[in-house]
Amino acid sequence: MALIRLNKRETPWTGFQGLAQLRDEMDRLFEFPLGELAGQRFFNEWAPAVDLYENKDNLIVKAELPGMKKENIEVSLHEGALTIAGERVEEKKDASAHRAERFHGKFQRTVTLPTKVQGNNVSASYKDGVLTISLPKAEEAKPKQIEVQVK
Repeated sequence: MALIRLNKRETPWTGFQGLAQLRDEMDRLFEFPLGELAGQRFFNEWAPAVDLYENKDNLIVKAELPGMKKENIEVSLHEGALTIAGERVEEKKDASAHRAERFHGKFQRTVTLPTKVQGNNVSASYKDGVLTISLPKAEEAKPKQIEVQVK
């Protein structure tokens, strides 16, 4: 029997990189809707994917609602929160399913808006299964250009 010496490799100290990665993973975990974690359904509910982004003049919200009819979608704005709700109706089938992964039923998503908007000028359109909502920013929320005076 021969003895083999274990060669320990020195790993360089990466500072707080590990903590930063842990924080990123925790942030990612809490970004998921409560009813949907790691692709699994809980509470038999579904929540459509929603994006919120902004440009100079507007906040834009896009929600994936494939297969839904316009009549089954409700959009409301109240005290700085945008709510998208509705119901996707299950198709009637005269056959037994071997696989059923598409979500159906009622849903509601509420997004807190990061800035004030002009509620009376909000517009919404629905095309190819994507709901797009444009929320014009309130004048006081828009960035202002300040001229620097030379004296």
